[in-house]
Amino acid sequence: MRTVTLNNGVEMPLLGFGVYQIPAEDTERAVSEALAAGYRLLDTAAAYGNEEAVGRAVASSGIPRDDLFVTTKLWVQDAPAQDNTRRAFETSLTKLGLDHLDLYLMHQPFGDVYGQWRAMESLHRAGLTRAIGVANFYPDRLIDLIVNNEITPQVNQIETHPFFQRADHQDLMREHGVQIQSWGGFAEGRNGLFSNPLLAGIGEEHGKSVAQVVLRWLIQRGVVAIPKSVRAERMAENMDVFDFELTDEQMAEITTLDTGNSLFFDHHDPEIVTWLAKRRLDA
Repeated sequence: MRTVTLNNGVEMPLLGFGVYQIPAEDTERAVSEALAAGYRLLDTAAAYGNEEAVGRAVASSGIPRDDLFVTTKLWVQDAPAQDNTRRAFETSLTKLGLDHLDLYLMHQPFGDVYGQWRAMESLHRAGLTRAIGVANFYPDRLIDLIVNNEITPQVNQIETHPFFQRADHQDLMREHGVQIQSWGGFAEGRNGLFSNPLLAGIGEEHGKSVAQVVLRWLIQRGVVAIPKSVRAERMAENMDVFDFELTDEQMAEITTLDTGNSLFFDHHDPEIVTWLAKRRLDA
């Protein structure tokens, strides 16, 4: 497995396994199969409701803790945000059955972002999480956080796929030492991704599937990818992307698919902001 080095020296796998939208009752099996297939980066979140199942799979795997890279995410916290962030972290850690995290992300750029971030900085300094970062931060919000705080986020996990490529955002992150990570790498199949003629044609040239082409495109750009699947054969297929390389011409062809817009939701839409900022998780 290839890795990227975060701005604090921590090594992070380029390819991992995400559990978004996997029901809690299916998560333990899926994560166990992913670990058996060779995945070592696991990505969950408090909002996904399956941290406990991820923790059970980790505990039963027998894989040394130092060989794993476990990420979870903080949901928007009520005031006082610093105290509630610490409590949310401890709840996630308990559900996962771990004594530390490898990466803790702020899931949304809403609420008392500064209070949440100060608490996350404190957790990082205490060694309870090896790295901290954010998710869904557009450039303006990301730069604001960097300029006004002590620790620069190690990671920004954002929607990134062939139809919303975020190349300019990646350039800005690179300039500030923030690692880009993709969510929704397959666009959940929207816009006919899995039957796209361009991607399918590139796949035929390499003897690979469209999914493998997309993952190769992401990691070749230096984007950390976390594909999700509940099928063991698909998990193995998604891991089999390190034995070929897209040409410069093929990489350029894929750029033509970029629409420049989200396929899911706009973090600048007042209605979306209101819904996300006011949503609270069940205790």
